[in-house]
Amino acid sequence: MTRKWKFLVVYSFAFALLAIGQRAQSSPAQPASPASPAQARIQKEVRHELLMLPYFTVFDNIAFQVNGDTVTLIGDVTQPVIKSGAENVVKHVEGVEHVVNEINVLPPAPMDSQSRVALYRAIYGFPALEKYAMGVQKPIRIIVDMGKVTLEGAVDTQADKDMVGLRANTIPGIFSVTNNLQVVQQ
Repeated sequence: MTRKWKFLVVYSFAFALLAIGQRAQSSPAQPASPASPAQARIQKEVRHELLMLPYFTVFDNIAFQVNGDTVTLIGDVTQPVIKSGAENVVKHVEGVEHVVNEINVLPPAPMDSQSRVALYRAIYGFPALEKYAMGVQKPIRIIVDMGKVTLEGAVDTQADKDMVGLRANTIPGIFSVTNNLQVVQQ
C-alpha cells in the first residue's frame, strides 16, 4: 500500500470516528467537563465497537453519551439488527453497567431507499467531494426518513458542508434537508 493510500485510509477512518462520536462528550445543556480516564477509555471502546458493527452503513448514524457506567445510544438506523447489535456490543464493554438504547429504526419505504442511493451518488460521486468516499466508514452520514433528509458527520471546510447540502437538495422527491455536518478545523 502506497504512502498516499495509507494516509487516505487513516484520514477517512479519523473522520468516521469523529462522526460517530460527536456527541460522546457531555450534552450541550451541561458544561463540558473533562472525562475521567475510565470514561475516556469507555468512549474509545464504545466508538470502536460501534464502527465494527457488520451492517453499519453510510445510511445509519449512531451517536452515544457516556455518563458514569451508563451509555446512552441515540441515532437512526435502517435495520433493526443494527439497533440490537449496537446495544449488545456496548453491553460487553468493560465498565459499562447500563445501556439505554434510544436508536430509532427507520421505516422501510421504497422511495426512501431510492432517495438514499441517489443521495449517495450525488454526494460521494461529485468530483469535489470524492475525497470523503475513501475508506470503509464514510464521514458523511445520509439519513432519509419519509422524504426528509438529515446529514450528519464531519467535513473539512464550510464550503464542503455547503456543497453537500446543495447536492442533497438537487434530488427529486426530497422534502427537506437538515445539514448537521460539523466542520473540522485542520
